[in-house]
Amino acid sequence: MLLKEQLQTDMKEAMRSGNKEKRDTIRLLLAAIKQVEVDEQKELDDAGVQNVIMKQAKQRRESIAEYEKAGRVDLVAVEKSELDIIESYLPQMMSREEIEVAAVKCIADIGATGSKDMGKVMGKLIPQLKGKADGRMVNDVVRSLLNE
Repeated sequence: MLLKEQLQTDMKEAMRSGNKEKRDTIRLLLAAIKQVEVDEQKELDDAGVQNVIMKQAKQRRESIAEYEKAGRVDLVAVEKSELDIIESYLPQMMSREEIEVAAVKCIADIGATGSKDMGKVMGKLIPQLKGKADGRMVNDVVRSLLNE
């Protein structure tokens, strides 16, 4: 079953079961997917749908950080619950240790020696880890490895 079909099926199930939070979150995802399809004038495949879902998850993480700075605990709770639902449609993300292994290998392949080589390492590493790891975490890992 395609990811978009899975979202529609899960939304119907959430409607039947009365789970308003899941229903509303899936509606937001489907609306974002539809917006991209209209903008690009083409139907998205699973990879395209997954990219939209990843962007939505990133947006929630950024909102959570901003709401925490502002002390808005009520909004943090809402965003975290939406993020949990959104992440259930994404593949399992790599752990920090797995990212470190990939980064060490990439640094060795390139022969990077310091922070000046950060762009080279990230340029090679990000395409390998796209969809598998959070870009911010990859950046932190590479920065810490190059500064050692």
